Amino acid sequence: MALLIGVPQEAAAGEKRVATVPEVVEKLVKLGFQVAVQSGAGDAANCSDEAYRAAGAEVLPDAATLWARADIVFKVRAPSADEVALMRQGGMLIGFVWPAQNPELMQQLAAKGATVLAIDALPRQLSRAQKMDALTSQAGVSGYRAVIEAANAFGRFFNGQITAAGKVQPAKVFIAGAGVAGLAAIGTAANLGAIVRANDTRAEVADQVVSLGGEFVKVDYEEEGSGGGGYAKVMSEGFQQAQREMYAKQAREVDIIITTALIPGKPAPKLITAEMVATMKPGSVIVDMAAEQGGNCELTVPGQAVVRHGVTIVGYTDLASRLAKQSSTLYATNLLRLTEELCKTKDGQVNVNFEDDAIRGLTVIKEGAVTWPAPPPKLPPAPPKAKAEAAPAAKAAKGHGHGSVEPMSAKTLAIVFAVGAVLFWFVGAYAPASFLQHFTVFVLACFVGYMVVWNVTPSLHTPLMSVTNAISSIIAIGALVQVAPPLDAAGAADRPNTLILVCAVLALVLTAINMFGGFAVTRRMLAMFRK
Repeated sequence: MALLIGVPQEAAAGEKRVATVPEVVEKLVKLGFQVAVQSGAGDAANCSDEAYRAAGAEVLPDAATLWARADIVFKVRAPSADEVALMRQGGMLIGFVWPAQNPELMQQLAAKGATVLAIDALPRQLSRAQKMDALTSQAGVSGYRAVIEAANAFGRFFNGQITAAGKVQPAKVFIAGAGVAGLAAIGTAANLGAIVRANDTRAEVADQVVSLGGEFVKVDYEEEGSGGGGYAKVMSEGFQQAQREMYAKQAREVDIIITTALIPGKPAPKLITAEMVATMKPGSVIVDMAAEQGGNCELTVPGQAVVRHGVTIVGYTDLASRLAKQSSTLYATNLLRLTEELCKTKDGQVNVNFEDDAIRGLTVIKEGAVTWPAPPPKLPPAPPKAKAEAAPAAKAAKGHGHGSVEPMSAKTLAIVFAVGAVLFWFVGAYAPASFLQHFTVFVLACFVGYMVVWNVTPSLHTPLMSVTNAISSIIAIGALVQVAPPLDAAGAADRPNTLILVCAVLALVLTAINMFGGFAVTRRMLAMFRK
């Protein structure tokens, strides 16, 4: 019998998201599952009970009925103790759990004999896990909303304007942390016309910041900040001191600060001190996206927007929930992709396969046994580095491949030049003047073409040659002149003999193939690089 997926209304205060939406319900039904939704669960996300029914879901009147009947429960927020008490023995829970921060919840779920897949425990370093990465999808929404909240609290335009009433300077925005949320904030603020600066402990994100229209502000201290799973690591005291000095300078210059620094399982680092807030310009705004874990600003009040020293400090903990429809749709899609991995047979049954690194990382409790933390996933081995002494041999071997040739020896080069010189002397001594003129142009064309092609990367030879072949088909003009020679002054044409005519027609046929084929190949290759 097909398993029943239950979607309760979120019990956390102010939470507007819902774990699935009607569009995804239809796809879950196609996988063979039954779906039940608590009445009113999607109202705050603009998903009505009628829409769920139309998609094939059953609407249940209350949470107790849904938790008691559901074989699998989809949730957004971690369940409360009361919700765990309603859960059926041996059921399955999929959603945010945060096992490191909620040891008591883990014990309660284990006592229920439950199987729990924590979407926040997904091994994000696996490329195939990206489609299930709810942390990324929700962080992107939060980063966008952070800029909207900043614009709402800020007293000016983001973009600069010149009006009859005067000139308005563009807002200056500094974003601390260029992870998913930070990059979303950078792109949004830049699109609104602000001057955007950003910093991150991971040097490799600098290019991403610039590509989104921001300026990467580097800390004057050399230390690599990349941690596991796409997160930053805790930096040394020396780096943190240099970072504080940089933040203090930015606080004096910018109008808006958005902080995103957070390492899972640890309190949010204090990046913006009360002294920095006091130096900011009156009317400035700080949006603290780490408020739920204590905040990156010393003066942040989680869940509230407060004014300190004339600066508005926004500490909302429900930024993703403030775009409930969008974030619910993205989250529901993440859970759908996870369900597809659990039910590859499409028969409404799930298989928690520990041989799958992504599923193993997600599973924090299996049938009442705590399996968290998961062992590190098996990543493919890095390609071995070629030894320095093997480089000449590899280069020589490459000469027999695409586009590269082993350099000639001095003796061979001298012989080639000697033969060429004798050939040119022979042509110059015995050929007629008209032939010599055409021969000179031919030799120069060969030399220029050779030098141009020789200096092109071998990987580009195919598109290059296809274009040059098409363009070089100017030879078709010569063939046309032979097929239909021009008339002389008396109106008569000097018809070529049969052999020349046959060669000219054959040249036209081959040239036509060359022209159309060259452009066709080029077009297909360029299409590979277009979205």
